Amino acid sequence: MNIRPRISLVMVLCPVAALWCVLAGTPRPLAAQNAPAPDPKADAAPARSAANSRLTIEVTGGDKNAAVENASVYVKYVEEHKISKDKKLELNVKTSRDGVAHVPNASMGRVLIQVVADGWKTFGRWYDITDVNQEFKIHLERPPKWY
Repeated sequence: MNIRPRISLVMVLCPVAALWCVLAGTPRPLAAQNAPAPDPKADAAPARSAANSRLTIEVTGGDKNAAVENASVYVKYVEEHKISKDKKLELNVKTSRDGVAHVPNASMGRVLIQVVADGWKTFGRWYDITDVNQEFKIHLERPPKWY
């Protein structure tokens, strides 16, 4: 005699819903019934500040601190995920005539900033971004002469 246990829809959907709530960072549905409704204005303010976040990188070089134009600025950081693999992201921008590069929507945390320009020594260093509108001043040196 073959006896198969019956699996109801509730037995399948409850663990899936609970896992979804944990991953999304929201309270569980049963706890949400007793909690007060969230303020929609409180959520709108951080979204606007994150959208307006901008990293400014000023690149100078030489003894006279001249602006280095058309230098490639690479910003690399790791976007961490709880379940899947961490995602490595890279942004590439160029400096203007004033030697300034703007990186829109820069993430907070540890980033690698690399600067590559013709006729200058390549620069690369890890920085911690703590402010949404942070500025970095980078000074490039001439490469050593080869004999």
